Amino acid sequence: MSKSFKIAINMGGGDAPGLNAVLEAVVRSASNRNWEVYGIKNSYEGLLDTNEIIRMTPEKVWHISSLGGTILGTTNKGNPFKMPIANAAGEIELRDVSDRVVDNFRRLRLDCLIAVGGDGSLKIAYDLFKKGIPVIGVPKTIDNDLAATIITFGFDTAVTIATEAIDRLHSTAKSHDRVMVVEVMGRNAGWIALNSGISGSADVILIPEIPFDIDKVCDHIMEGELHGQRYAIVVVAEGAAPAGGKALNKGKGEAGRQDVLLGGVGEYVARQIAKKTAKDTRFLVLGHLQRGGSPTTFDRLLSLRFGAAALRLVEEKKFGTMVALDPPDIKAIPLEEVIGSIKRVSLEGDTIRTAREIGICFGD
Repeated sequence: MSKSFKIAINMGGGDAPGLNAVLEAVVRSASNRNWEVYGIKNSYEGLLDTNEIIRMTPEKVWHISSLGGTILGTTNKGNPFKMPIANAAGEIELRDVSDRVVDNFRRLRLDCLIAVGGDGSLKIAYDLFKKGIPVIGVPKTIDNDLAATIITFGFDTAVTIATEAIDRLHSTAKSHDRVMVVEVMGRNAGWIALNSGISGSADVILIPEIPFDIDKVCDHIMEGELHGQRYAIVVVAEGAAPAGGKALNKGKGEAGRQDVLLGGVGEYVARQIAKKTAKDTRFLVLGHLQRGGSPTTFDRLLSLRFGAAALRLVEEKKFGTMVALDPPDIKAIPLEEVIGSIKRVSLEGDTIRTAREIGICFGD
């Protein structure tokens, strides 16, 4: 490839610890190849306003791998195929402005887009690839629900933060003989709840993959009382739902987003436990704490590996693919095999079996 090869990189969806590490790896790897890198601010929105595109040099990314968030910014409502735009009446309409994105990409003489994101952002990247933009995807989500890769960066940090919170709740729950209910993120997959719940010695873990019976949850808590444990820790994934019911949500997201905003199940579970057991019960929603702060060592290294691997795929012209961890290597997976395939917790897996064998209740 020519020395003037120009790479663009953007980051879409919710932020995740490790985004800056990907950027650092891409910029430094490109510099060693005498390539140019341009950062697109605020996901795909930056390709609508080209003033939001900045040249990235090694000096701008020195040692940012330890920083949380992203210096380029991100958004989960910048879909150019469904962009919210006000019409003449002031009403918000969803319009397809993807042709403008493609035109700006070509006008800037960019040669490749490295798209960092979750399933939604990678779906957009794949659609742009089909319109002629050379794309390499980098998987990112704290939920760890992307198919084709063993793990995504951001997940280990989120689990670590949730586990530390659960550890702290043990002492206050024990001091007051309370039941503490902790709601964690994860959307429709229970990876964060499962891993942090087991690591944090929770008594009950409720995940989307296993509809729960609140009476069985309460029976488990009261059985603990018979053995002298007068407090309990319950970890609930935000997408968990009672048997025969649906996941609780706060309604639709903002314009341009088709998903619902999950949340409220932690409070629901806490109220039911208090009602049925008469025990002092409190709930805590960790929320965006799980996204913040410095990435763990694991997430930093994985992010750097993903960024460097993305440059290798560019060099090999393997466009329309995504980097994926397949231990001990990183391989290329066609984006079309990734889109729309959500990885959920296996009910027959060793982790679930371990939890059951050490006495953790899943409410089933």
